[in-house]
Parts: sequence; C-alpha cells; structure tokens
Amino acid sequence: MKENSPSISTLRDLLINDAGRFTSTEVELRNALPLWIGSASSLKLKTVLQKYLELVEMHIERMDSFFAAERVSSVRISNRVIKAYTEDLSDRMKECADAEVKDACLLSGVQSVNHYKISMYGTGAAFANALGMEKHAALFHEAEVNEKQIDDRLSQLAEHEINLNARTPIVLPG
Repeated sequence: MKENSPSISTLRDLLINDAGRFTSTEVELRNALPLWIGSASSLKLKTVLQKYLELVEMHIERMDSFFAAERVSSVRISNRVIKAYTEDLSDRMKECADAEVKDACLLSGVQSVNHYKISMYGTGAAFANALGMEKHAALFHEAEVNEKQIDDRLSQLAEHEINLNARTPIVLPG
C-alpha cells in the first residue's frame, strides 16, 4: 500500500486492511511462541502456550479462508503494535534473573498480546456484522472467544501458580 495515496475508502476496505494486520499479528506470534515455550520453566505455562500456538495456526488458516472468500489475495500488513509487544517481552525476559520471575514476566507479556488480539478480533466481528457478513463476523467472533479462553487459562495459571511462585524467588549470587 502506498503511503501517500489513501486506499481505505469503505468499511469493507478497512476490514480487509485490519484482517491483513490480524494475519501479520498471528504470523509474528507463530514465530515468537516456540521461543517463549522454550523459555518457560513451568510445565503448565508451556502447555497453555503450546495450545495458544495451535490456536494461532488455526487463526492463520481462517484468515486465509477469509481472504479467499473475499477474493482478495492474502494481505499481510506489517503490524508495529505486535512487533513492539514481542520485542518488549523478549527484552524484559532477558532481564529476569529467576526462572519463576521469568515465567511471570512471560505470562503477563503474552496476556498483554492476548488482550490486544481480543480487541482486534472484536472490532473485526463488529465491522463484519455492520457489513452483513455474518459468516466472517462469526469467524472473527470465534477468534475473539478463543483469545478470551486463553486469557482465562493464563489468568487462572497466574493466580494459582505462576505469581505465587514468583513472590519469593531464589536468586543465587552471580
């Protein structure tokens, strides 16, 4: 897309543009999650993140089907927001001296990304509904529900394990 010539003139154009950002977000996460899974020390956190990776893969496939149904070649519009989230999380994790604290940092960072995606998919569903695209609205709504389910799992894990373990870390003198 050219920077100087506006290409979004309808709500449908905006939805397609946003869907390109959704795809970019999911691809960025597909690349980051395996590294984050490898960095986690909690088996339960690894399991939730692995499930999240499976949902990310499913979301990418569904976005591809959205573009096919709309007869638009798959669009990936770089999403600076998700890049900032992933880079910030990676930087913060490098600063963590304890595995349990690193897990808390990882969980909170993933949850921030998750909250952003809940907003994205909710907006996509609202746009699709306004355009009378019920099938696409359902697709975006289902992705939003998936994100909320992961959010709930992460919240439960934070409350009952991760944050409790990070309260009193054992830091060995370096």
